[in-house]
Amino acid sequence: MQIVACIKQVPDTTQVQIDPVTNTLVREGIPFIVNPYDTHALEEALRLKDRFGCRVAAISMGPPNAEATLRKALALGVDEAILLSDRVFGGADTLATSNVLAAAIRKLHEQDEVGIVLCGKQTIDGDTAQVGPGIATRLGYTQLTLVDRIEHIDLEKRVIRVRRKLEGRHEIVEAPLPVLLTVVRELNRPRYPTVPRRLESADAEVKTWNNQVMQLPEPTIGLKGSPTWVSRIFSPERDKGEIIGDGVHDPEGTANLLIDKLLSKDLLAL
Repeated sequence: MQIVACIKQVPDTTQVQIDPVTNTLVREGIPFIVNPYDTHALEEALRLKDRFGCRVAAISMGPPNAEATLRKALALGVDEAILLSDRVFGGADTLATSNVLAAAIRKLHEQDEVGIVLCGKQTIDGDTAQVGPGIATRLGYTQLTLVDRIEHIDLEKRVIRVRRKLEGRHEIVEAPLPVLLTVVRELNRPRYPTVPRRLESADAEVKTWNNQVMQLPEPTIGLKGSPTWVSRIFSPERDKGEIIGDGVHDPEGTANLLIDKLLSKDLLAL
């Protein structure tokens, strides 16, 4: 059985800036990182490999420089790394992105049966949490979201049991394979690459699949296949803070001033 981990290269959002003229992200000089949630998906795929001896493939859709993201996955121990990169894939929304990723997983399935697909619950640049479920829907796989623990896997019976982290509670769910899981950070702690693996990954092959390989109709991918569009991006304006009272010499008076201010803004219910 083969396990596929979907990972994405994203800009480090702590340093993102927006061009006030074009209302677009300024990408020049911004460092890129592996989407943090995807690192946990990749780690869990490698843990399942350690446990069951499964083959692990990492796939990513992005520009040519996203190859660095896949080399990090190779350094951690994946068996195959595939970059889905073509100009016609550019400008994709979540619908078009899930289409390309699902097609790549189908192609991998032709080589070796795919039993589990792992994704981070969302990306930190888009925050939609739509790509994982979109892949599952296109493939017809069972989808289990917000997974924070894999309880049990029976490969003979082709059954998986996981725990899902919901608001204020947990849910135990059992489902048949093949399955797509979207995972949260509590699932595991990602490993670090060893020095030998890091050196090997520098020369390892990262396969690039463009649309000549994928053979997807252009109206279904990239900008042409994206029904959503962004009219404007801007940084939210924030009010400046203010100092109220003298908390050192008059804490009681300051507390009363704070309460009055919160009440005036209807932010405190008494």
